[in-house]
Order: sequence, then structure tokens, then C-alpha cells
Amino acid sequence: MTPNTPTFYRRSVTRTFLLMLVVLVSSCGRTGPGKGETYMVIKGYTQGTTYMVKYSTPDSTSWKGDIQRILHEVDSSMSTYKEHSIISRINRNEGFTTDRHFREVYHTARRVSEMTDGAFDITVAPLVNAWGFGFTERKKLDSAHIDSMLEFVDYQSVRLKEDRIVKGDERTMIDMNAIAQGYAVDAISRFLEQKETEDYLVEIGGEVRTKGRNPDGQPWRIGIDKPIDSSSARERELQAIVSLKEKAIATSGNYRKFYVEDGVKYSHTINPQTGYPVRHSLLSATVFARECVFADALATAFMVMGRRKSKEFLREHPSIGAYFIYSDDQGNFRIDFTDNIKGLIKNL
Repeated sequence: MTPNTPTFYRRSVTRTFLLMLVVLVSSCGRTGPGKGETYMVIKGYTQGTTYMVKYSTPDSTSWKGDIQRILHEVDSSMSTYKEHSIISRINRNEGFTTDRHFREVYHTARRVSEMTDGAFDITVAPLVNAWGFGFTERKKLDSAHIDSMLEFVDYQSVRLKEDRIVKGDERTMIDMNAIAQGYAVDAISRFLEQKETEDYLVEIGGEVRTKGRNPDGQPWRIGIDKPIDSSSARERELQAIVSLKEKAIATSGNYRKFYVEDGVKYSHTINPQTGYPVRHSLLSATVFARECVFADALATAFMVMGRRKSKEFLREHPSIGAYFIYSDDQGNFRIDFTDNIKGLIKNL
């Protein structure tokens, strides 16, 4: 899911994810219809993927430096690939004090974990690493290894006390990769709203939040990828177009980040309750919510839960929308989506 850039957080990126923050920024202007405003475009690289920010301004103001600062702060807080980030120090049990970014993401993660009965769990890091999708090398696993790691994978064993993370087991490790990208989108969006920006689109690695309208005076239009098995973001087709206004969307899928071993496909989405990569018919889940951090975490949770349980969840939370792509018994693509987004979707 992306306007015109490669998709997915940890889902399609290489091992350099969050290793460094290299931002290449360009800006250009385009006048909005009848408003006498310019739309600035800022693009670059962050968190091992691309980002793009478009926003209207009456005086061509560039917020490049401020956007870079926000991205750097989030990276320094939650990058498992930065040795001196807060999360890396916590994972080494150094008792490091958290910052406001980490605390906000932690509280949202805890909320989503409770809402989804543990389908979303930031302590899944040891399992993600062991299966070869994290920040360490893949291990040779058997059921005994999986069971031993499950002993210290439990979001309830981690708590925030006086701005520090307290673990029930020192072997527990935290991974914010399935939520921090959505948070970064929200952080930039909040900055733009503080500057009284009426129209914007913020996109990082395919996670998007919008407000107002695009330079043509229309709702922002976002593409949802067709879930074609590939490790390359270049081999892609669009499944649908979304017209988005005052909402955020995030997508999770198992069709880019995977490997095949002995004829078995292993996807990057790990069920924190079983310890194994998920295997079901749901190929991708796109979540619509007010905040991107919430949509990001729920998209991952839905991929763990599967379509049936996700739909049960959505019936209990009618303010959240979702678009599912799944395979039927014959291997054909099928779609399913909630009624509250029906008017936003154009299927291709």
C-alpha cells in the first residue's frame, strides 16, 4: 500500500533496516486549485525504506529540517539496528530511561495487545530473530527451541515503571518494528497540524495518513498492492485505489518478506502464541483508522488472527475499517472489506 513508493516496514526491506538514517530531500511546488497555496513535496529515506511528505503552504515554507529531526528522534528511540538506540539498550538490560516517543508507542502497543488477546505482542522479537526476520541471524529450530522461547514471549511480562521498562525475564526482547513506522507517520502529521497545515499526505514505507485534499482539490488517492509472491517491491500490481481524507491506513502482508525451505514457505508474520509463522488464507490486511500507529499495529495483529477472527474484532469496533485480500480453496484472490469503507474503495 503506497502512493508511489516501495511498501512495508520490515515486510519488504533488507537487513539494513534502521541501520542508519540517510535522508535525501527534494522539494517542489505546485499551486492548489483556487487557494493560492503551494504544495511542497519532501522525499527521502528513513528506517530502511522511503518516505514522502506533501503539504500545502501559503508561502512555500519548507519543513525539511523539522521532518528530518522527527525521523531521527524516532530512529534513535526504536531502531533495533542502532547500537545506542533506547530499544537496543533495553534489550541489553541496561535499564535505560525511555523517551516520549518510546512511551507513546509502548502504551499503544499494550492497548492493541489487550484488544487482540495477545495477537499483537512487542516481545515477539526472539521468535522473529530465530526465524530469520529480525536483527540477528536465523537459527535452526525445532519444537523444543520454540517452546523455550515462548517462556519469555509475553507482552504482560513487560511494564513501564517511572519511565523505565521493567521485564519479568531478562531474556525478553522488544521489537517495535510493526508499530513504530505508523507512529512516525503520526508524529510528522501532528507537527504539520501544529503548523496549521490544512492539506497533507505523510507516507513512510507505505503507511499513510492524510488530511484535506491533494493539489487537484480531490481526496488523496492511495494504491493497495495485489499480494503477488515476491521478495521484490518492483514486481507489483495494484488491487485497488483508495480515496482518503482525514484518515490513516496501514497494510501488512506475507507476500514479500518470506523464504522457502524444503518446499515450505515461511512468512515474516510470527504468531506470538504458537511461536510459528502464520499459515492461513489471509494474504494482506489494510486497516483504516484515525491514527496510523493504531492502524499499523492492527494490520499486523489481523495477519496473525486471520480473516474470520479479524472480522469478529471489527464487528466489536465499528469505527475501524479493513480491506482483506485472501485466497480461496482454488488459490484465487478474493477480497472482503467492511461496510464503513465501501465508498472509499475502487477495485481494479
